[in-house]
Order: sequence, then C-alpha cells, then structure tokens
Amino acid sequence: MSNVVIIGTQWGDEGKGKIVDWLSEKAHLVVRFQGGHNAGHTLVVDKKIFKLSLLPSGIVRKNTIVLIGNGVVIDPFHLKKEIDELKKQNIKISPKNLIISDSAFLILPIHQVIDQLRENKKNTEKIGTTGRGIGPSYEDKVGRRGIRICDVFDKDNLFLKLSELYGFHNIWLRAMGEKNINPKEISEKLWDLGQILKPYVQPSWLLIDKYKKNSSNILFEGAQGTFLDVDHGTYPFVTSSNTIASQAGIGAGLGPTDIDYTLGITKAYTTRVGSGPFPTEDKGDNGISLGKKGNEFGTVTGRQRRCGWFDSVLVKQAVSLSSINGIALTKLDVLDGFKEIKICTGYSLDGNIINYLPSSEKQQKNLIPIYETIKGWEGSIVGIKSINELPKSAIIYIRKIEELVGCPVILVSTSPERSDTIYIKDPFSSN
Repeated sequence: MSNVVIIGTQWGDEGKGKIVDWLSEKAHLVVRFQGGHNAGHTLVVDKKIFKLSLLPSGIVRKNTIVLIGNGVVIDPFHLKKEIDELKKQNIKISPKNLIISDSAFLILPIHQVIDQLRENKKNTEKIGTTGRGIGPSYEDKVGRRGIRICDVFDKDNLFLKLSELYGFHNIWLRAMGEKNINPKEISEKLWDLGQILKPYVQPSWLLIDKYKKNSSNILFEGAQGTFLDVDHGTYPFVTSSNTIASQAGIGAGLGPTDIDYTLGITKAYTTRVGSGPFPTEDKGDNGISLGKKGNEFGTVTGRQRRCGWFDSVLVKQAVSLSSINGIALTKLDVLDGFKEIKICTGYSLDGNIINYLPSSEKQQKNLIPIYETIKGWEGSIVGIKSINELPKSAIIYIRKIEELVGCPVILVSTSPERSDTIYIKDPFSSN
C-alpha cells in the first residue's frame, strides 16, 4: 500500500492533471480533497482533450475509482453538466467508479451572485476570483449555515435550511441595493437533482478506510497551488481553502501518518492568473513568448496567465510547507529555443537579501528578484522519454532546480501528451 498526495508548488496551473492521470493508472482510488470548480485540469490522451474542473482526473481511466471528498465545495448543477459532457466523450461514469462524499458542502446560485457582486463592486485591486461562488460557500461552511449534499435528500428540511441561508444573504443583498432572492425555485431544482446524484453519494471516510485496510494505492489530488493557500499563500490574493498537502487528510478523512509520499507539481517557469504579487513576472518579450508557447490560458476562465521565470524561493518554501518528497517538472519543452534562461535564487527587500516569501502583502509587492542565468538549448525536447537524451543545458537546468529547492526531480514532462514523459522514480514504489 502507498498513499500519494499531489499538490501544486506555485500559483496553480502547474500541469497537475497530466501527472494525476499518469499516476492514476497505478492507483485503486483517486481522491479530490479541496477546492471547487474554479480549478481546471486539461488532459490530452491520444490527442483527445478532456477538460475537468470538479471530477478527479482519474475518471478517464477505465479501472480507476474516483472520489470527491468532503473538503471540496460542489456546484451540483455544474457537476451534472461535467458528468454529461464526459459521457458524450465516451467516458463511462456510474456509481461504481464515481463516489461523492455525503458531507461535501454545496455551492448554490446565491453564492455565485454574491461572489460576482463583491468582485464587481470592489474599488481597490480585485482578487481575481472566477465568480463561481467558491469563497461564499466556504464562508457558509465555517459560519455553520452551509448546505451539505446529505441535506438535499430530505425535502422539508432542505427548504428550511435554504430559507435560513437565503434569509442571511438577502440582508447583504438589500444593503447593496439588490433584490431579495427566493429559495423556493432552487429548492425544487436541488431536490430533483439530488435524486439523480443520490446513488453516487456515501461516507467518504468509510470508503477510504476500506481501501486502506485492503492495502490499496490511494492518490490524493489537490487543486490550485501552494501560494493560493488561504493560510500560507499571498493573502488576500488566494483561494478560500487550504491547498497544501496537510489538507489531504482533512478534506478526505484520514490521519497524517497514512500519507506516504508527497509529489510537488512544478512548472519549469512560473505563471499566475489574476491579481496579486508575482516577483519574477516578465512583462516583456520573454513573458509574452512563454505565454504563447505554453498556451497559458485558464482551463476554467480562458483568462491569459501572467508569465515569468522560475522562482526557486517559492518552490523551496512549498517543499517545506508540504514536506514534499519529489518534484514533477512540467512544461520543460516550453523553454525550447530560449538562448538564456533565468532562475530566481533570492529576493532583495529594502536593501536586504532574503530567501523566503514574507507574509506581508506590502513586502511581497516590493520584492525584487535576484537571478542566476543559465544557457538555453537549441532544438525541441518534445517527446523525449529518457533523461540522458535531453540536451546538456536542459539537464543542467534540472539539476540546478534540484539544488536550489532541496528536492529531487522524479519526473519530467516534455509535452502535454500523456506518453511524452520522462519517468525517473515511481512515487507508489518509493517506500
């Protein structure tokens, strides 16, 4: 048995979907443990593209069971739509291979209304939310007024809970000059949808306990990235959940001693969507080139990502925060053709050199990256499947990253295709 957690080490969009897809071949169960449908994964399998935002990436594997854990906030209408779209692509989905935690909280239409109103009415710098209601849903969860999926199966109790929840939010809507929203219509729709989803729903911790006792391989799939973590990220420009490895246990239902290996997904350069500090952002030709070559557009929103050079300070900090055992380096092929490649090795702040990301929002904005330059390589590395076949400069780049972040690179992706991957070490057989 081996339980592996996958997380992003930057600001998300590191290419987790492809790596989860690869590892899910050896996993008996794949668990999504946090976030909502604001985080997207794109899979390319035999030139066929699958876009996922709620369903765990393992769903495209024929013999893999996937679980949406209690730490995920679920828009049930989007979930139904995503299931239907995958079925149209000939992916078989049933209660036999998809399980939904009965204690997962729901994203309701009123959450989306509030999310969008808040962002649109901001007079200061916007957070960059997708407007899909994730934040307001998590607020209701910790405010002890949220609706869980298990609540949907009791019609009378559901309407009572919705009336209380909508009554709470209507106070704010009126204060903002908006009309009240009546929960009656959504109550009927939720009830009907609940009857469709009910066969998929069961206690997630109980299922995980069963797989643990059967000595199965379990893969825990995180969304977004380390520095979007609500506690450890570039607050307030963060998501509304914890994105580091520790959340796998809380958002799925198991203890910390059951985690055997943590794999950090790391892009060979750095990107960010929306607002917030980004020390190594390149607003010149190199940043534009990275964006074009890397096809840096959000899976969920289609927004263009900000691009810049690899920040080893960030990734080293992520390694520490999640006790990462190995790095999966993605999109190395995007650096093909660059004559010089920069790596951030530290920051200058108010005349002092520091080697960590400070918590202060003001200090984060004032960071000046300190770069080391490495010679690039000519030609394309797309499709290379052996580390020894890479250009010498590419190998030097990988080794430099390992040295700076204090963690070995165990996998290198050389294109979006599932097969174009260099496998150095298998997390499931590393213990």
